[in-house]
Parts: sequence; C-alpha cells; structure tokens
Amino acid sequence: MKNRIVEEPKRRPVAERLRKLRISIAERELDALLVSQPENRRYLSGFTGSAGWLLISEKNAILATDFRYVEPARGESPAFEIVRTARELGDWFPGLVSDSGWHKLGFEANFVSYDSHHKLGEAMESKKVDLELVPTTNLVEQLRAIKEPEELDFITEAVKLADVAFEQARAAIRPGITEKEAAWTIERLLRQEGSETVPFEIIVASGPNAALPHARPTDRIIGPGEPVIIDMGARFNGYCSDLSRTLLLGKAGNTLEEIYDIVLSAQTTAIERVESGMDATQADRLARSIIEQAGYGDAFGHGLGHGVGLAVHESPTLGPGSSGSLADGMVFTVEPGIYLTGQGGVRIEDMVVLENGRARVLTGARKDSS
Repeated sequence: MKNRIVEEPKRRPVAERLRKLRISIAERELDALLVSQPENRRYLSGFTGSAGWLLISEKNAILATDFRYVEPARGESPAFEIVRTARELGDWFPGLVSDSGWHKLGFEANFVSYDSHHKLGEAMESKKVDLELVPTTNLVEQLRAIKEPEELDFITEAVKLADVAFEQARAAIRPGITEKEAAWTIERLLRQEGSETVPFEIIVASGPNAALPHARPTDRIIGPGEPVIIDMGARFNGYCSDLSRTLLLGKAGNTLEEIYDIVLSAQTTAIERVESGMDATQADRLARSIIEQAGYGDAFGHGLGHGVGLAVHESPTLGPGSSGSLADGMVFTVEPGIYLTGQGGVRIEDMVVLENGRARVLTGARKDSS
C-alpha cells in the first residue's frame, strides 16, 4: 500500500441528518421508522457492522444489534441507545416497542422481505402489540442524494484512487492476457493504492464481450485490434467511485473508432449542458439525442447515469423513465455507451458533482483510447 496520509474522519453530522429524517417521519404521520438498509443505517448512525436495525422516533434513536457488534456500535454511534438483540427479529422487537406508545411504524419496503414482514407481524400479534406496519420508500435515500462537504471529500478520494489505479493498469492491459488476469491486476492496484473492498465486481470485457454492458471477466484472451471496456471503482471511508474507460488495442476498425467518437461527444455534451433544476430525463436526453442522431439509438440501452455515495448505485437516476430533478450537491455518473452485438462496444464514464448549477468533473483519468 502506498504511503498515504489519511486523517481520521470527523464525526458525521448525525444530529442534522436525524433532524431532517424526523421531519419526513412526521410529514407521513408516522410515530417512528425502522431502518434496515445497510447504507441508510450507516448514514444515519455511523455504524459499520453488517447486522443491525435503527429505530428513529421524535425522541428516540435506537441501534439494535447482536453481541458481535455491541461494543463497536458504542464507539461508532454515540448518539444512539445501543440494544443487544436476540437472533430473530420477532424474538426481541415486540418487547422493545411494546411500551413505546407508538401506533404507526414505517419500514423500508424496498429492503424488508415479505418473509421478514410476515414473521414480524405474527410476532407482534402473538405478543399483543398494537402497532401498524406502514411501508415507506426513499425517506433516507432522498437525504443521501445531496452530499455534504465531508461526503464529497471521501468520494473525491475514492475517485483519485481509481484514477491512479487505472493509469497503472492500462499499461498492463495488452493482447495476450485474459480478461480475468486484467481484472485481478486492476483490483490488486486498487488495494495497493489504499482502496477498501472494491464496491462492485470489476468489469473487463474484450472483443464481442464488450457488447455486454455488465459483462463479467472471463478466461477469454484479449486480442489485438479489439475494444476493451473497463469498469472499476474504489472505496474510501465507505464511499465509492465508479469509472469506465474503453481501450482500443491497435487498429480496431472504422466502426469502433466511429462509435468511440460518438460516445465521447455525447458524454462531453451532457457534462457541459447538465444543470441543477433539470429533470433527470432531460439530462439523459442530452447524450441520447446525439447517439440517436448518429443512428445508434437502439444500441444505447441503459440510462445516462446514477448517483454514487455509500452505495455505487443510489439516487439520483438519470434515464428515459427517471423521475425527479437534479440539484446542487448531487454526485452522479455520466456514462453513455454504444454496444454492437458480435463486434463490441464503447462506454465512457466520469463522475460529476453539481455545484452552482453546473457539473464539475471529479474523474481525472484520461480518455484517449490507445
């Protein structure tokens, strides 16, 4: 690992995040919210353990976790009351809330499974706890979409780690090695530079595999004159980065060189013209219209981008069917692509942050294809 000076992270502004969440809870006429999604849990409490639940009400902030994480939780989440749990949710949850006086409890419908919901309902009924479970979505995610200065610092560091690792890796990616070998080289370099566990499986897709937007590295040997899509990211203090580049190894042919220029033009235009207040669908159109005008609209099958933070895919989503608008403080990718079955593809991806109404590019890795 390179010598890197890393300051201890400051205590995240938990109180302000809880204040904002409590406003949302009250607006939905809930008495409390049960938080189980890992990134939401970490965002609100600072807790990094893999198992736990948060209970947030107007007056309470409870972190319930099992014996493995009780002591770490006390250090990571001083603003929370730490409760040690039994193994199953139904074994301890009814007793915890029985005297709360709550009548409506929100839960994260996108993360709580039907089985967990069913068992919890049965457990509360058997213990005669009169508490209505109310499904909610995006109460915490909408807060996470606007990055605070400290969060942006962590994301920027994760971006730098990926930039440095990519510049080293591109010299090692050449005809004659396999996609898996190239992917392992990238992951090793990321960890050597100081990345925590990589936020997603690294993509190295060569030749016809480059026509698959989410290809997985295989034992295929990279050949001369082929496109190679690389999709990689780093993680710093829990925050992620996401970077894609396409290398054309040797003479790749007129079609691939043409679509490389089209994708680069689409991406550059989108970055220059995206702005705060714009609908997410409008942002997607900035790049999509250029690709469509070039005759490759059907070959751009995914959205323009997605938010990045504690998760590598989070709000906002920029695509043809997206809802909502963009705002200052949002961090997201801009990653148009063209994919031609049997030939290969091109994707170029940078991360940007909206500041003073415009996009500032965070990614520094060069975009030349050779």
